[in-house]
Amino acid sequence: MPDMSLIRERLEQVQEALLRIVKRSSAIQSPQDFLADDDNMQKLDAIAMMLIAVGESFKKIDRETDGQLLAQ
Repeated sequence: MPDMSLIRERLEQVQEALLRIVKRSSAIQSPQDFLADDDNMQKLDAIAMMLIAVGESFKKIDRETDGQLLAQ
């Protein structure tokens, strides 16, 4: 049986990361905006890394729950 408090904590971390992504990209109106200057390119890099972390978290959750939680 998976530790549901750990699963809940991971899901909360995913939610926080997704909210940070929304906040960091709020000024971006088009994909070209990311290429406009170094600051926006750093935002793109940070967002990409956070998306990778979110994906890894979902893989861990899926593995720890034997695919049962995400299947729902």
